[in-house]
Formats: sequence, structure tokens, C-alpha cells
Amino acid sequence: MTENVDTICVQGGYQPGNGESRTPPIIQATTFKYQSSEQMSRLFDLSESGYFYTRLQNPTNDTVAAKICELEGGAAAMLTSSGQAANFFALFNICNNGDHIVASSAIYGGTFNLINVTMRKMGIECTFVSPDCSEEELEAAFRPNTKAVFGESISNPALIVLDFEKFVSAAHRHGVPLIVDNTFPTPINCRPFQYGVDIVTHATTKYMDGHGSCVGGAIVDSGNFDWMAHAEKFPGLTTPDDSYHGVTYAKEFGKAAYITKATAQLMRDFGSTPAPINSWIMGMHLESLGVRMERHCANALAVAKWLDADPRVSWVSYPGLEGDKYHVLANKYMPNGTCGVISFGVPGGRAKVSAFLDHLKMVSIATHVADARSCTLYPAGTTHRQLTEEQLEEAGVGIDLVRLSCGIENAADIIADIDQALAAVQE
Repeated sequence: MTENVDTICVQGGYQPGNGESRTPPIIQATTFKYQSSEQMSRLFDLSESGYFYTRLQNPTNDTVAAKICELEGGAAAMLTSSGQAANFFALFNICNNGDHIVASSAIYGGTFNLINVTMRKMGIECTFVSPDCSEEELEAAFRPNTKAVFGESISNPALIVLDFEKFVSAAHRHGVPLIVDNTFPTPINCRPFQYGVDIVTHATTKYMDGHGSCVGGAIVDSGNFDWMAHAEKFPGLTTPDDSYHGVTYAKEFGKAAYITKATAQLMRDFGSTPAPINSWIMGMHLESLGVRMERHCANALAVAKWLDADPRVSWVSYPGLEGDKYHVLANKYMPNGTCGVISFGVPGGRAKVSAFLDHLKMVSIATHVADARSCTLYPAGTTHRQLTEEQLEEAGVGIDLVRLSCGIENAADIIADIDQALAAVQE
């Protein structure tokens, strides 16, 4: 079994037998036929593996999940219909009404709102901490009912690199897992399990698909967190589930317990299932992920260096740039590159920032990031517009911040488009 992630991109997850399809087939079906009702009963009891309804599991989805699991070096994985669903499932799988989460304040605006608003309505509280907080400040955020810690490996859009070891150490001192959204660097550039992270999520919509073609998400469990050692904190995993034939997931499924529970409970009840055709398309695009990430990162570094030398730009944030505040952490956790996303400041207020975006020609304005085509967005006016000024500051999203996702075009053409748009707003 290879450990080279670029090879896993191509070969992982599916190995055809003699005379079988070279590429994974699309099982675009809702249901699966069996000869015996007794066998169907065993499938529902989870005492036998197999497929019976695509809302829970589907062979095409599982093939792609297996590839992502192998890429991250995990024990079990599942796909969801979006990255938002992945983050919700990852947390709700171990959090109940009355529980508490510690989360980095520098995360994607939609995820912040999910945790800060929607999950609060479910009775799950959260304390947000700066990813740059001291160990003492992080320690103070925990409560007796804390069940998880959440952060992003590279935050969207502030591009803050999470110090895995600091957050892992705090989480494990309190007997809870660290969950990390690894969307931006992907497992090509960062494998959080190597640094003690317990669970990883992805918006596969971004680099994994990489072509703006299908929305999706993934959850990967390292299999390393010992749920039974903290049984009182996680009764959903360590005591019988009355809603599923009294199964005790941690006892009966070992390293697959967390993902099995998320499938049997949450996917059953919420139905956030990706369409098999979407998973198949994303799986095909995964094969080029290693090659694409290399180009994304090279382009982003070239653009970041150019922006850093341009006086019309007030600041530039890119962890791969020497002198960046997070460059040392990036070299520690992502020595082969970070991502293709850059944040930079266009001075002059909201109207000036909007005018700059409007003058771009090749780089498109899109509520998207991390695909083959370069695109840009004004987060304070779009993805993070629901946040207060104070929350924007905590998330590292200033009113002058422009998020630029460098595609795989020629870097010179990306730079030329930015140059002419900056020139236009100076006139």
C-alpha cells in the first residue's frame, strides 16, 4: 500500500477485478434487491454489511469515501451532500442538547453561523477562541460539558494556519477529540492525523472536485480517539442506541464506530446524501488533485509575491509567503505547500473594494473558491455579511479583505488581470 498521496489520488479506493470496469461504476440506484427478508433484517441490524437504501449508503459514494479515507490516512470515512453537512454531522454526532464546543473564531462564515446560531438553537453552546490564543486562554475556554474542539487547518478566508499540536494537546487533556476542516490544503499538502488530530472534514466542493461541478462533503475518522476511555462523555457511542436495535457502536465497530453511528443515525434521519453521480464526478476529478494542487500553490505564491511588492495593496496574507505571520507554522505542518487562496487588502472602503472586483475581466466574481478557474469574492459583503463588525474582526475578515482563489491558468495572466483592475480604481 503506497503512502504517496499523489498515487493514492489515482489508484486509491477502487481496484477492479478481472474483466471489470477500469473506472468505478456509477450505481445510480435508490434501492438494492435481496432474495431473503432475513438477510435484509441482518442488514438493518448492522450485523451484516451491504446496501439496502442509498439514503444511508451507496457503493459509488463508498468507493469515493474510501479514496478520501486513504488520502487522509484514516480508518473510516463517509460522504455528505455538502461541506456544511459534513461539519454539522461531525459535531452533532457527539454533541447533544446541553453540551458545549470550543471552536476557533477564524473559520468560514457559514460554519461560524452553523455553530453560533443554528446549533445554539439545538441547545449546544460554543466558546470561540482566537487560533492565536495562548495555551492559558485556550484552557480557560473548556467546560465540564465540552465535547469537541473544532478548527480549520487553513482558515477561510483569513488564511490562518491552525497550530495542531497546541489544540490537540488541549483537547486531549480534556478527553475530547479535535475536529479539523482540511478543505484548503487538502491531504496533498496536509495530513492532520499525523499531528494528533482525531477527525477531519472536507468541503469536497472545493479542491477535491476542483471544477465547480458538484457540491459535496466528507468526514474522515482517524480511528485513534478512544471513546470508551471517556465513556461518560460520549454515551451516544458507548451505551446502547435504542433507536438502532440497542447497538453500542464503540464496542461493536471499533475504529469504525464514529462513522457507523454518523451513518446509521444522522444520515438515516437527516438524509444529507450525495447523489452517486456527483460522487462519481468528484471521484474522477480527485485523480488529478495532486497535479492541480502543485499548480494552484505555484500560481498563488507568484501572485502573492507580486501583490506584496505592489504599493496599491495595503497588505497580503498567504502562508506560503516568506515573512507571512503563519509561514513558520505552514512550513511545520504543510512543508510542500499550502493552498491556492490569497487574501489581500484594497484600501479605500467598501465601494473601492467592490469597484476593484467589478473591473476584473478573467478572474470571475463567484461564491466559490478552489477550482481550476481563478475567482474572487468580497467576504465582508457576501459569505461573512451576517457577522457583526466585532465578529468580523475575530474571524480575521476586515472590510478591505479580498479573497482571491488562484486557478491553474498561467500565473502571468492572473497577475495582468489584477494589475489592470487595480489601475482602473486608481483613476
